Formats: sequence, C-alpha cells, structure tokens
Amino acid sequence: MAAQPHRERVQVGIVGAGPAGLLLSHLLALAGIESIVVETKSRAHLEQRIRAGVLEHETAAVLRETGLGARMDREGLAHDGLFLQFAGAAHRIDLKALTGRNVMVYGQHEVVKDLIAARLEDGEVIRFECADVAVRDIETDHPAIHYSRDGAVHEITCDFIAGCDGFHGICRASIPPQALTLYERLYPFGWLGVLARIPPASHELIYAAHDDGFALLSMRSPQISRLYLQCPPDADAADWPDERIWEALDTRLARSDGFRLTPGPILQKSVTAMRSFVCEPMRFGRLLLAGDAAHIVPPTGAKGMNLAVGDVRVMARALERYFTRGDEEAIAAYGPACLRRIWRVQRFSWWMTQMLHRFDDDSPFDRRRQLAELDYVVNSRAAATTLAENYVGLPMDWGDG
Repeated sequence: MAAQPHRERVQVGIVGAGPAGLLLSHLLALAGIESIVVETKSRAHLEQRIRAGVLEHETAAVLRETGLGARMDREGLAHDGLFLQFAGAAHRIDLKALTGRNVMVYGQHEVVKDLIAARLEDGEVIRFECADVAVRDIETDHPAIHYSRDGAVHEITCDFIAGCDGFHGICRASIPPQALTLYERLYPFGWLGVLARIPPASHELIYAAHDDGFALLSMRSPQISRLYLQCPPDADAADWPDERIWEALDTRLARSDGFRLTPGPILQKSVTAMRSFVCEPMRFGRLLLAGDAAHIVPPTGAKGMNLAVGDVRVMARALERYFTRGDEEAIAAYGPACLRRIWRVQRFSWWMTQMLHRFDDDSPFDRRRQLAELDYVVNSRAAATTLAENYVGLPMDWGDG
C-alpha cells in the first residue's frame, strides 16, 4: 500500500521560488496571509542563476517600501538615462529629465537572494528541491499541491494556488488546453550573454544597432560587465570563444569618437532564444498564474522581472481583499488588470526589438527604415519621452474599475 502523504493546510500555496513567488509570499505575509513556497531547484541554483538586471522605478520602490531595498540601494546602480547607438554615434535618452524617474541596475539573482533571506528570517516556509510537483483540484475550493521530498510524499491543501513556476513549469500545463488562448511570436535570433570581470566601459547602458547585429553593454557592478550579442537562436556558446566575442563586441560597439572596449576575463556565457508569449486568461478556478508562467517578453525592453513584480502586486492585493472582505470580484479582476499592462509592455518590447535587431529577411529598405526610426527617436522629444515612459515603467492598473 502506498504511504499516506504528509498533509498541510495553508491559505495560499505558491509554486516557484523565483522573484514572483518569493515577492508574493512576502507581500502576503505583510497582509497577514499564510503561504508556503514549493520549488524544484536548490537555493544555491536560484541565487546563482544570472538573469535580468534593470529594475523599473516602481519595482525598486516596492522593494524599499516592503523592507527589501537596503542592499539594493547600497550596491545597485541608479541610472538616469541610457544610450541608443547607431551609425557610429551614441545618443543619450535622459530618462530622469523626460519622466522624473530613473531605473536601478541590480541583478535578478541579487533580488532573489534578498527575498530568500527575508522570507527565512521571518520564519516563512520555502521548500527547495521538491520533486514530482503537481497541482490538483484547481477547479474546486480546495486545490492542492503535491510533491515529494526527502523520501516522503506531501500534500498542501490551499484556498488558492499561485503558479509562479516559469514558462516551462507545471502550473500552466495543468490547465485544460481548451481553456487557454496562447499568443506567441518567435524571433529569428537570440542573445549571447556574457558576464565579464571588467569595469563597465559606460556609466549607463548602451543599446547598439549595427549592420552585423544588435549589441548591448550593461553591467552588474562597478567591477562586472554584462554584455550581449545578437546571434542565431540555436547558436552554441561553445562556438563563441572569448576572442570571437570581444572582436564582435568591439565591432558592434565601436564609435567614431574612438570608444572601444577593453577585453577581460569572461566568467559566464550562454545563449537565450527570444520570443513574445502571452497566455489568456491568467486564472483558472483557484489557480492564478504570474510572471513567466503567463507571459514572456524579449529582453530588449528589460521588462521580464518587472512584469512579474507587477503581477504579484496585483495578485497580493486581490487575495488580501478576498481574505479580509470575501471579495470574489477582486480575484476575477486580477487577470484582466494584469493583461492590460502586459500587452502594453509586449508592444514596447516588440518595438525596441524590431528597431534594434537585424532580421533574416531585412531588405535595404528595412534597414534604412530602422535607422530613420532611431534618428527620429533621438531627435524628437515626444518620441524620446515615449521610450522613456515605457522604460522606467508604466503605471500599475489595480483592476479597481
């Protein structure tokens, strides 16, 4: 006879200990709502996984407001602008002057470290290295998370389950396919991302459109640079030795004023394919999706983690209204409120991507059109303001009507 599972009861079960799941747990705890986070990966893996690094103004603000911003403000890099580079010249977009706001460069893995430390210090429950994770009974008022860990089978019965387990997670896959509408666009290129032990060659990010393809100069600290190159989506990082990477970066980031990169030790390199993806609706029964489980954006607009933070802020507020007032309408409004912002961000991320990258079927006309669009953005205050407003972050829609 199979062993009986170890059973628990909690208000909200959260699948996934990335930024979305961890921040949701933190926000719920501040509202007096109990949660348990279930994660398949180890703590070390989550804290070392290099991902996005640009926090919108409101993302940084919510970390500060909820007691999570001390190390970010101490070690992060506040940026008041960015550079668009093309035709051998760099043009600064002054985010602060155009919007009154800025962004914070602070790695996603650093946010995860801060969140994990805060959750554990507060005595909250995060179950790392869980196997056979599944969600069940999501159409009932007692959905459950099942998993195995340390040789035992576990079951967590919840009022709601938050699916924060990423694009390849089990939560979205647990919803009947006929209940979902999926929107997707695949791009004919990827990004080769490298982490290098060199001081950043620019004090602000450089987005470069070059005839050879896109390049991005970013950073993680005053000593560590984060750099990206447009490459084929199926490229193998092993086919990009360090010398080839530095040569391509030097070519794509070169300027007529003599700007050049200084090569240094490359610590990590990997290739990420690019896609746009949205799942509708973001709720099925008592299962609510958030972050990459519900949507993916190409990284050109620096929006992935910021969208996840927006999702869980709206979700936490909806759950608080449900548990304190019995407000079912707040739960129903969660997905539509998030999707309005998600589609706006999808539009911006697509726009940045198509403006800066070379496509396989680019004609001379298309290339000249791209350059004309860039020229317009850097020389029109209205166009620059549109970019800046989106880059620092659009206002939150709370779904209040």
